[in-house]
Amino acid sequence: MTFSIPRSSVLASALVALLALGPGGPLAAETKVPSSQAEISMGFAPLVKTAAPAVVNIYAKRIVETRQSPFANDPIFSDFFKNFGQVRPQVQNSLGSGVILSDDGYVVSNFHVVGQADEIRVVLNDRREFNAKVLLADENSDLAILKLDGVKDLPHLDLRDSDSVEVGELVLAIGNPFGVGQTVSSGIVSGLARSGTATGSERGYFIQTDAPINPGNSGGALIDVNGSLIGVNTSILSRSGGSNGIGFAIPAALVRQFLDQSRAGSTHFERPWAGMSGHPVDLDMAEAAGLDRPEGMVIDSLHDESPFAIRGFVPGDIILAVDGKPISSPAEMLYRMTVKGLGGQADVTRLSGGKRADITVPMIAAPEEPARAALETGDQTAIPGMTLINVNPAVINEFQLQLDATGVMIQDPGRIGQRAGLKVGDVILTINGKDVTSPKVAEKALSNPGRSLELDLLRDGKQATMRFRL
Repeated sequence: MTFSIPRSSVLASALVALLALGPGGPLAAETKVPSSQAEISMGFAPLVKTAAPAVVNIYAKRIVETRQSPFANDPIFSDFFKNFGQVRPQVQNSLGSGVILSDDGYVVSNFHVVGQADEIRVVLNDRREFNAKVLLADENSDLAILKLDGVKDLPHLDLRDSDSVEVGELVLAIGNPFGVGQTVSSGIVSGLARSGTATGSERGYFIQTDAPINPGNSGGALIDVNGSLIGVNTSILSRSGGSNGIGFAIPAALVRQFLDQSRAGSTHFERPWAGMSGHPVDLDMAEAAGLDRPEGMVIDSLHDESPFAIRGFVPGDIILAVDGKPISSPAEMLYRMTVKGLGGQADVTRLSGGKRADITVPMIAAPEEPARAALETGDQTAIPGMTLINVNPAVINEFQLQLDATGVMIQDPGRIGQRAGLKVGDVILTINGKDVTSPKVAEKALSNPGRSLELDLLRDGKQATMRFRL
């Protein structure tokens, strides 16, 4: 069962708490007690009038090709013949929200709203409409930066340092839920540093709020009582699909990185590379390491070219903090590195052999060596139209492959490869027992396979073998 608390009750409770602190309380110098019932009843109206014009509605259109099986209504044959039939274009529409970040038309939204759209229309609070194009988008972060052309003097929100946000702060969520029009809801910051599968992203790092967020709020603003943007609403945890009081927003610090990179002309979001895998410290590990409580993450493995390996980190070391900010999971560490940005250095607190030390680690991108050397298999091969690339640290990082992956990765299986069960991200280790060291070697092996074809693959960290009769 879900309970809602009237806004007046929340404000009244806040008033009682302020009075209880007394004139010498810690908030006395910063907070003004409302002087009248009329002042209390104003609520957030002045704040909304200032902030709402900077939040926009977004309508995105995407054209995808779908294949209509001739046995679509047959429960038995529909699965066998799902890759047969005529290909037809189909229009997919989505709606969401966005936040104007600058007076010259830079707008942030979610990747899942606009990242793959062919056409984007942005509607402002005053009903003006503009076409927009995506400058920078990243699926892993679920963020995208749009640009409205030919605009100036637009209302926009300032980005707040999201590290200064505290649990219990009053916040407003502004967006376009269910397409009903711009809507404002209020709540508090319920939690910080949320990550894991419950948030909808294993690599994410989120601010949690109980302000009602519903479908259509994606990409909208989460603001503080001063009207500054502290996060971009991105997902909810709900069994019904509607608000259940558990919503998540991407911190403004990450939004700032996207804005800076888009202004610099980047079309692909670049984040520093850790080149490691790890897991949170549990109670037993903490006791063994001499810690008074579980904190930090344990390094499980390192790529040979990882900046951490180069600086002397080894498996078993515990990373406690990045630039003095405590971490408790790999997702938190990657977030700290990402908001630090490329080209700088971070002071990483390490616990190794019972000794703590701050070690400077360079923030570098994953190396692109060897070059990807993309190659599309020719018509003479057993699986034509398949795009193959070399596995390098950048590919490992982008496709989240295991650190010791080698060989050739399938970037696009093509129509025939897809029918055969191959997927994007599959790493081909051998073809008919012969090691695959490059796309050219793979194409040669596929050109003379004999009467059968055997592929040893690495998929989702597990090795598998696929056999085909030709």
